[in-house]
Amino acid sequence: MTESEKSSLLSVPAFWPMAMAATMLEEGTELYAKNLKFVEEEIKIHGELRPKLATLNKVRLDLRTMVLRDYGKPGGIPTLIDAPHAGHTAVIADYYDGQSLVQTLLANGVGHVALTDWRSATEDMKDLEVDNYLAEVVVAIDDLGGRVNLVGLCQGGWMSAMVAARFPDKVNSLVLAGAPIDTDAGNGSIKRMVHESRASFYEELVALGGGLMKGKFMLQGWKNMHPGQHYIQDHIDLYEHIDDPAYLAKEETFESWYENPIDLPGRWYLQVISQIFKENRLAKGEFIGLGRKLDLHNITCPTYLLAGADDDITTPEQVLDAVKYIGTAKDRIVGETVPGGHIGLFMGASTLKEHWPQIANWIGAQ
Repeated sequence: MTESEKSSLLSVPAFWPMAMAATMLEEGTELYAKNLKFVEEEIKIHGELRPKLATLNKVRLDLRTMVLRDYGKPGGIPTLIDAPHAGHTAVIADYYDGQSLVQTLLANGVGHVALTDWRSATEDMKDLEVDNYLAEVVVAIDDLGGRVNLVGLCQGGWMSAMVAARFPDKVNSLVLAGAPIDTDAGNGSIKRMVHESRASFYEELVALGGGLMKGKFMLQGWKNMHPGQHYIQDHIDLYEHIDDPAYLAKEETFESWYENPIDLPGRWYLQVISQIFKENRLAKGEFIGLGRKLDLHNITCPTYLLAGADDDITTPEQVLDAVKYIGTAKDRIVGETVPGGHIGLFMGASTLKEHWPQIANWIGAQ
């Protein structure tokens, strides 16, 4: 192919793939094979893989909003992980064999773990509210014996705080990891986005989703927070490691989780955006949950606050400022900021190895 022919092809976007293929052939069959493998892997990662939990478990309850999954052996006070309900599946808590929060807790003295595996919302769930989800967390706690050590991750954290404020006797100890409790604190990207965007913007997204907040809309938003990483660097990294089976295995596991977000009820989503993030009602004691205003001062159990130093989703202040609102005695509150960002708090190899074992020991001591 002559340079002028290449230029002609490149001037018409529809012919770009043809021009690329021609260039590959000119550069040799080995490079062509590598590029073909890269394309196949991209298709697999973005279109075929689906997330799955890493550790063997049993279905304890099959509820409308979630499947409650059981790990370990009954005995003592169970530990319930309230997984994030923000568009991604509960795989974040049981990510990879050898790199799993569930496995870390079980290996460090927590004998019985349960996990809220939230369902993707269907059309008939579009009008569910925060109360519907709170009620089913309470059902899960009661089925586990009525009292648990509650570990809330990200948005599962503010939900856990709501349960602990509404039913203090049901929570033996509380871990809030990357949980936005004081949403006015700090100056993170989520806070800025929520406050700078008009309410009608979110309402239009929900309308576009037929009454649901579609996971694909949220995924696009998350990627646009770091476009260089997601639209360029990730593909470069994959191309450079295309012949590394270990890298591909981990990449496939991560992308199967990250690229397959769940849908959320539109009513629930708009309630959370307006009342939790725009108006900060939970921290102000103005949020009504299951028929009563929720006062965080009613939380008096031992509490562990875990924040990521570089977390731009839930800034450290949003987590650690919970100490200003809960009623737990200061000497029974642990506040810790660890290196890394948001996702790393729950599934990062170094955080799971260096920080969660001591949290597991702390849970066991309560």
